[in-house]
Amino acid sequence: MERNLKNVLVISFGFLLLFTAYSGLQSLQSSLNAEEGLGVASLSVLYAALTLSSMFLPPIIIKKLGCKWTIAVSMCCYVAYSLGNFYASWYTLIPTSMILGLGGAPLWSAKCTYLTIAGTLYAEKAGKSAKDIINQYFGIFFLVFQTSGVWGNLISSLILSQSSNQGEISEEHLECCGAYDCLTDTTNSTGSERPSDSLIYTLLGVYTASGVLAVLLVIIFLDQIKPDQAETEKEKTPFWSTFLATLRHLKDKRQCLLIPLTMYSGFEQAFLSGDFSKSFVTCALGIQYVGYMMICFAGINSLCSLLFGKISQFTGRKLLFAVAAVLNTSCIITVLLWKPDPKQLAVFFVIPGLWGVSDAVWQTQTNALYGILFEKNKEAAFANYRLWESVGFVIAFAYSTKLQVYVKACIVLSVLVLSMLTYGAVEYLEAKSSPETPAATKKENGGPHSQETHM
Repeated sequence: MERNLKNVLVISFGFLLLFTAYSGLQSLQSSLNAEEGLGVASLSVLYAALTLSSMFLPPIIIKKLGCKWTIAVSMCCYVAYSLGNFYASWYTLIPTSMILGLGGAPLWSAKCTYLTIAGTLYAEKAGKSAKDIINQYFGIFFLVFQTSGVWGNLISSLILSQSSNQGEISEEHLECCGAYDCLTDTTNSTGSERPSDSLIYTLLGVYTASGVLAVLLVIIFLDQIKPDQAETEKEKTPFWSTFLATLRHLKDKRQCLLIPLTMYSGFEQAFLSGDFSKSFVTCALGIQYVGYMMICFAGINSLCSLLFGKISQFTGRKLLFAVAAVLNTSCIITVLLWKPDPKQLAVFFVIPGLWGVSDAVWQTQTNALYGILFEKNKEAAFANYRLWESVGFVIAFAYSTKLQVYVKACIVLSVLVLSMLTYGAVEYLEAKSSPETPAATKKENGGPHSQETHM
């Protein structure tokens, strides 16, 4: 096997093993560690640490350790979070959440740098276009990586479904489920009791082992790679210059107008994984169904990401954004009006399925929009993207335990309406400054679904 391709596969399957554990743990936090809102508080701290990390750490860590060891050490930060869940408390989960957040940005930056350098080196040796090879390598990576959400959640549902605590859910208990929840620990009532400690430890053991395997795979099989001259020069740039460039980029009116849309991506993902999973799925069906619900979301999300990346050149981004807004609005209104009933099992999967379709648009088309609008300042633009999406996650998880679901749903809907208004203003400014041509329309295509935003 060609050596560079081997390295791409090692990184891809390393990330698959690592995020199989993380995606499953993230989906369960609001239900598994519901007491005093510990689970969602840990996610809020995690994304706050990730925001700070993305501003300062990646260039420093990669320069000191190189890409291979940055990936390996950063993966250990994710394993620490899995270990913190064994004895979940404010003194274990919050510190390990900070550790994971700080390791997240260097991990993704090192992966991107490694694949880019590997693609460039192979292209030079083979006499091919570097851009084509790099796109091919990233395509392979995302093809493997995107299945992690499915495997992680499948493992959790299969293990937690062995619980002997499952019982009949009373009508009284169901009254505290849904949009008008009782702001209590809905996982400890009859019918959806917390699984036994032995089952939870088994699940966490599998997740921890998966993370350790990822670290070993990278350490043993991934070759160290030397950065090319361009990368070396880039690393010599003072680390604070990225932070200043990110702030300077806010002088662009279009960037300011895109802040609500970018933050909305964090709000809507946090609502589904934190609020819908706990107050609807766990409350009315049991924690063992959370994994199946998230599989439905992740599977449809991945397929639609691939589809929208292809068809956007024919439909244009405006139509896709409109479809996503209508679908998300419909789901939020349904959440507000529907009283969850275990007999209506299909609805528990239709909502996350449609949510997955709309989220695919938010991810692919917002990423593509940033790339098109800020072609000359992509680094600063995508730093803003990561910053404001993380701010959306932090805010949504921070107020998660303080408000009833219907209030949170109204907040998400309000941010969506504001996002569409400001997005419309961006399109108006673009049309005013340069009338759209067929060539410009062709350029409106979405790239692969960016999982960096899901950590």
